[in-house]
Formats: sequence, C-alpha cells, structure tokens
Amino acid sequence: MTTFKIDHNHLFGDMTKFDKYFVGYDGMIKRMADAHTALAKAIPNYPPYNIAKVDDNKYVIEMAVAGFGKQNLNIEIANGTLTIAGETTSTDDASGAYLYKGIADRSFTRHFNIADSIEIKNAELMNGMLKVWLENIIPEHKKPKKIVINDPQSETSPPAKKEFLAEGKE
Repeated sequence: MTTFKIDHNHLFGDMTKFDKYFVGYDGMIKRMADAHTALAKAIPNYPPYNIAKVDDNKYVIEMAVAGFGKQNLNIEIANGTLTIAGETTSTDDASGAYLYKGIADRSFTRHFNIADSIEIKNAELMNGMLKVWLENIIPEHKKPKKIVINDPQSETSPPAKKEFLAEGKE
C-alpha cells in the first residue's frame, strides 16, 4: 500500500509569508495533514473505481470487478447510501496450485453517500467493469428560475405614485 506524506510547506509554500494572516494556524495545518494521513490509511482501495459526470445531472460509477460475475455482485440503495458488494465463490483447494497469486479474489463492500434526489438508472457489467448509471432528478419547484424585474417606468405598467415619509408631516 502506498502512503503519502504531506508536507505543509509544499502545499502552502513558505509559511513565513502567511504569518501575518495565519497567526496560530500552524498547529491546525499540522493536525489537518495528520488527519489526512490517518484517513488515507483507513480508506479501502479495493476494488478501484471512478466517478464521472456524464451530463449536468447524470453520473456513472465505474468499478473494476474482474473475476466477479453479475451473480456475485449486489447493488442496493437505502437511506441515502449506495452499497455495492461482491462475494467471491473461489475455493481454497485451488490456492495450492498457484506459484504466484497477484490477482485479488476477495469479497468487498463499497459505500457511496448520495443525495435523496439521485436515482439509479441502470447497471451493467462488461469486460470486468461494473458501471452504475445515476441521475439527479431535480423537482420542478427546486430548479433555478429567472425572476423578471418589473420596470415601473415602462409603457405597459401605470406610473407608480411615489410617496415619501417626512418627519413632522401632518
């Protein structure tokens, strides 16, 4: 497993240039770098996957699942979490025949947090790649809309009567 060491001087350059803006933040930057390092160790990296934006509201998750058939894969969505799981059917009897075993054949479970408006449109498995097609369905009342600004000086609308409040006016 590859680990990455974060050097905050590499990320932010010479920290002395920021001293007048970031007084006391060097400890927080170190804690953020340490948290990143710890998180990178905890994140599973099998199987590898891509998430691509296909269109404004369409996405695809591509997952390399070589050796898994569709009968070995399970895709579920519940409570805002998309779960993709793979179960292996290999037996340990054949493991003695390998001189070198570099292809992983272990079970996995991947979780993706998704918005409530995301729907799974399709899933397909071809050439060891699982593709899960997602679409963000935005209700009409939540879509952005253009607000027209009325011009009271235009010919189509009657002129507005302007009144100002003044102190002492009786």
